[in-house]
Amino acid sequence: MNPMPELSPMLKQLRLSGILDSLEARNREAIENKLAYPEFLALLVGDEIARREQKKLQTRLRRANFRTHKTLEDFDFDFNPKINRALIQELASARFVEEKVAVLIAGPCGTGKSHLAQALGHCAARLGHDVLFTTQSQLLGNLNAARATGSYERRFQTIARVDLLIIDDFGLKPLRPQQDEDLHDLIGERYERGATVVTSNLEFSEWGEAFPNRLLGAATLDRLRHNAHRVVLDGDSYRAPRPMPKAGKSTVAKTPKSGNP
Repeated sequence: MNPMPELSPMLKQLRLSGILDSLEARNREAIENKLAYPEFLALLVGDEIARREQKKLQTRLRRANFRTHKTLEDFDFDFNPKINRALIQELASARFVEEKVAVLIAGPCGTGKSHLAQALGHCAARLGHDVLFTTQSQLLGNLNAARATGSYERRFQTIARVDLLIIDDFGLKPLRPQQDEDLHDLIGERYERGATVVTSNLEFSEWGEAFPNRLLGAATLDRLRHNAHRVVLDGDSYRAPRPMPKAGKSTVAKTPKSGNP
């Protein structure tokens, strides 16, 4: 007797319909290897747990709003050998997220800051943490737009409560009045409550210059720097232009000189 017609609706009722995807294969495996019933059941339950975890991960990655699929596995450490690889591997464990401290990444354009920030966010998402990736301009623009529609507080709290907030391109554009206040309030709200990754083309000593109100900037950076990990990326740009092709011999035909036949 084939139990599948009856089993399928029961699994759906229990919200276990994913088991149907591997049931046939696991059944063959159980028969071929003469597995006991508990072993067979353990395989099915393990498959269901793995499916649910993968689904949760895909949801976290979608909500993270990463620009592209950047992971640590495809980060080229050999291109810029001065990178502190041991520190990056430590950060990949996402302990800094659990410790609720910041990671500050500075370096010239094209040295891999955004890639590294997104890769650390991807690692954190794999380990079950909620992540949000945004640029400074997007972050402050969204908060300002929310203020205009009366939803500022809700939007602010959503960002403040995320496990890991990644702010890319800090200081690329100077902060304007109100923007520096919003950033100060956000960093203050997240202080010792959530982890933050910030990337910037500016040297660490120049970060305060991005704030029109230097006193407010000092207070913001003081909280951000407390117990923070610092990563300096210094070297060649991954986005260096390709070399121009070498000039070859001209292929333009020369016009023959006119003359008598």
